[in-house]
Amino acid sequence: MNNDSKMPIVLIGNSFKYEIEATLKLFFNTARFDFCSDRSRIGGGRYVVAEVCGNGKFRVEVCLGGESVVSEGEAAPDKLEHELCRSLAHTLTDLTGIRPPWGIMTGIRPVKKVTELIERGLSKEQIRAELTERFELLPDKFELAYATAVNQLPILEKIDRSAASLYVSIPFCPTRCSYCSFVSHSMDSARKLMPEYIDALCRELAIVGDIVRDTGTKIDTIYFGGGTPTSISADELRAVMEAVERNFDLGSIREYSVEAGRPDTITEDKLRVIKELGASRISVNPQTLNDNVLRVIGRQHSGEDAIRAFELARKLGFDNINTDLIAGLPTESAESFRYTLDRICELSPESITVHTLTLKRSADLFEKSSANIKNPASEMVDYSVEKLISCGYLPYYMYRQKNTVDNLENVGYAKKGFESWYNIFIMDETQTILGAGCAASTKLVYPDGKISRIHNYKFPYEYISRFDELMKKKTEVTECLRKIKSIPPR
Repeated sequence: MNNDSKMPIVLIGNSFKYEIEATLKLFFNTARFDFCSDRSRIGGGRYVVAEVCGNGKFRVEVCLGGESVVSEGEAAPDKLEHELCRSLAHTLTDLTGIRPPWGIMTGIRPVKKVTELIERGLSKEQIRAELTERFELLPDKFELAYATAVNQLPILEKIDRSAASLYVSIPFCPTRCSYCSFVSHSMDSARKLMPEYIDALCRELAIVGDIVRDTGTKIDTIYFGGGTPTSISADELRAVMEAVERNFDLGSIREYSVEAGRPDTITEDKLRVIKELGASRISVNPQTLNDNVLRVIGRQHSGEDAIRAFELARKLGFDNINTDLIAGLPTESAESFRYTLDRICELSPESITVHTLTLKRSADLFEKSSANIKNPASEMVDYSVEKLISCGYLPYYMYRQKNTVDNLENVGYAKKGFESWYNIFIMDETQTILGAGCAASTKLVYPDGKISRIHNYKFPYEYISRFDELMKKKTEVTECLRKIKSIPPR
C-alpha cells in the first residue's frame, strides 16, 4: 500500500479503534488508516468495516481490491473486542496469506505475560495452552517467550523496588543511520552546543544526585545511552562520568553500562576513561559486518573497524561486552547476516542483541518502506535463535515494536551470568528509572504499581535554554522516591 494513501476503516457500534488498528498493523505495518463511522466514506477497493450489531453479535467486512469478504460472530461483552479482532485477523490471513508469528498478541509484552502465568503457578503446558488458544502465537515464538521468561526470573526475583536506576543520555551520533528513530543529532550540527550541553547535563546529574541522597535512595544500575555516548570527546565523556561519580554512590551499584555503540567513535582514550571511571559493561554495535549494507544505511565504518574496536576493548580488559545486530537491514541477504552472526560468535562477546528492522515514521527508511516489506528478516531471526542457543547464549529479555518487519521481535541473548540487569528492569517496569540529559525519560514506579513518566526536552537547544523550567519537574521525583522507601529493600 502506498504510504500516502489511507485505507478507510469504518467502525459501527463500537470504539475499538486501538485494538483494530493494532490488528491491522500486523498485516499492513507501514499503512495509514482513516477511521470513521460512515460507510459513505468508503471509496476505491480497499476498506474494512467492523460492526457491533448488538446482543454480542459482530460483523467484519474486508475488501482488498476485489470482492468484499464478510465474517460474523458473537461473544460475551467482556470478550467482544478480542473476538472481533480475532475474526478480522483470520479474514486478513485468508486474504493475504500472512500469518503473524505472534498471532493476535498486540499491546502485550509476551515475556511479561508468561512471567505472570508462571508466578500464578501454571505449568509450561498450561501456559502454552492459554497463550496459543487465546492469541494464536506460533509454537516457536511461545518457546522463545517461555525460555526468556525462565532465564529472566532469577534476576526479577532480586529486583530492589526501593532502589532506582540511572539513565544518562548522550543523544549524538557521527551521522544519522537511515533506520534510526531515536532522537539523535549529528555531531556536525551539535558541536557548537556541546560545551553548554555537557555543562547542563552535569548540573542535572548534580540535582538528581541531591534528590537521591536526600531521600536515601540506592542506585542499582547505571546506563549511558543515546545516540552514541562515545560520539563526544574523551574529555567530555570524562566530565560526564566524573559528574556521575561525584553525585552518586557507585559502591552500591550492580551494573554500570556504557553503550559505546558505533565503532567509528570508539578510541583507546575513550575506552580508558570508561574503564577508569567505573563502567564494566560496554556495547560495540556493528549492526552488520557487510560493508555494502553499512554504506546503504549511512554508516561511515567498515565491518573490520567493528572487529578492531571489539578487540581493542578486550585488550584493555573489558570482560563484559555486548554487540548489537539488526536483522532485515536493506540490501542485507540471509547469507551475509549468517556470516555476520557467525563472525560475531567467533569473537565470543558476553551478550548479543538481535534487533529486527523497524520502520518508524521518523526514520528515513520509512519513506522507502515498500522495499523492506519483503526481505529475509524471518530467516535471519530463525537462524539467530538456533545459532546463539547452540553457542551457549540464552535469551534473557525481549520486546516488540510497531512497524517491525514481519512482526518479529528484538531479543537479548547472554552467556549465563552476563544478563543486563538494566535491560530487564526497563522492560519489566518494576523499578524506577531516573533519566538525565536531552531526550531522557524518567519512569517513576510507585509502590502500588502506578507508573508516571517525565520526559526531558528532545532537542539540545531546548534542553539548554529551558533547563530551569525542566528542573521544576523534579518535585515529583522526590515524592516518588520518598514513597518507594516504604518498600523493603532486597
